[in-house]
Amino acid sequence: MTASAAHSILPSLSPDEERHSRAAQALIRERLVAPGGWLSFEQFMELALYAPGFGYYSAGSVKIGAGGDFVTAPEVSDLFSRCVARQCADVLAETGGEILELGAGTGRMAATILQSLATLGVLPERYAILEVSADLAERQRTRIQQLPAELRDRVVWLGRLPETPIRGVLLANEVLDALPFKRFAVYDGSVRELGVGLQDDSFVWREKPSGLPADASAPQHRASDALVAAGNALMKELPFALPDGYTSEICLRVEPWITSVSQCLDQGMLLLFDYGLPRAHYYHPQRIDGTLRCYFKQRAHDDPFTNIAVQDITAWVDFTRVGEAALNADLEVAGFATQAAFLLGTGIEALTAEATDVADRARLAGEARRLLLPGEMGESFKVMALCRNLRQPLRGFAHQDLRTSL
Repeated sequence: MTASAAHSILPSLSPDEERHSRAAQALIRERLVAPGGWLSFEQFMELALYAPGFGYYSAGSVKIGAGGDFVTAPEVSDLFSRCVARQCADVLAETGGEILELGAGTGRMAATILQSLATLGVLPERYAILEVSADLAERQRTRIQQLPAELRDRVVWLGRLPETPIRGVLLANEVLDALPFKRFAVYDGSVRELGVGLQDDSFVWREKPSGLPADASAPQHRASDALVAAGNALMKELPFALPDGYTSEICLRVEPWITSVSQCLDQGMLLLFDYGLPRAHYYHPQRIDGTLRCYFKQRAHDDPFTNIAVQDITAWVDFTRVGEAALNADLEVAGFATQAAFLLGTGIEALTAEATDVADRARLAGEARRLLLPGEMGESFKVMALCRNLRQPLRGFAHQDLRTSL
């Protein structure tokens, strides 16, 4: 996702947003105070984004697009989805089967992919959408309803991952960045977990407390063995030492997410789009504050304790962790490249040149620049293909192979 202004003065909340945020804060404060005044950031983020009826993705608000909090690549231009469709067509030609999109945003990518695949003559048997946000699912239905019956009748919405593995393509555009993650700080060469506490009734960063009483048995009070193990492994693996006070994040949910999704794929490709880096670049000593970002009405900032439940909270993706999880799940890391390289490999230049009207061509060229340029979305966003039982090479990765950087 991207925002039009970074670290700007944030717009004021509407009365409805204010009421909703206060209700969500009360829920989080209750969860925090009851076990002793500390909550892991992973739990805080889970509540702020996904608590039923309270979380950002569970409540009704415009999240994506010009009137929302952020803009994704499919909303920037249909060129993005048309390029994705070309890669999907190649895979479907070998596997047949279906497409499953995990988190379909406004439904614009799904609609464009179906229209493009119809033109290419390689339609999936069905196009399934798994969406956790009720209001986004409603926007998707409205968008899909505008398609011809031949296309819209192929679209179904799922409540959970399919139990029977599919053949075809799984798509996840900006899904991994929304998985709740843990925060940590480095002191004296060791990792300490950062969570959420209260100060004057406001949420603040606080280290995990030590010396807890014997009856403090809540999970957030027990030693975070998984985070410590991951942090220690990270410190040993990096080719440089991280300075005291270095703060970042680790998403321990990547592995179970990849494992679950991989079980849905019998033959084909899982295609991931997200902003992120290989591990050695992600945890560079100069990136001392990590990559946590919040998005509210096209403004990007780094304070998760403001506008709670009415703003998005994300972090960049450690693609090395994704690749490791894929190998453990018996998937092949078949491609890793920048978004720019992937779009060039799937023919964005030719698609732009197809416009015969001068104004249309100029518009498409501007949209393509935003998708491709390093200062826009071209370099910060990466594309990774995880495959199973797929023979053919993937055209989206013909221009660039960054797998050795993982």
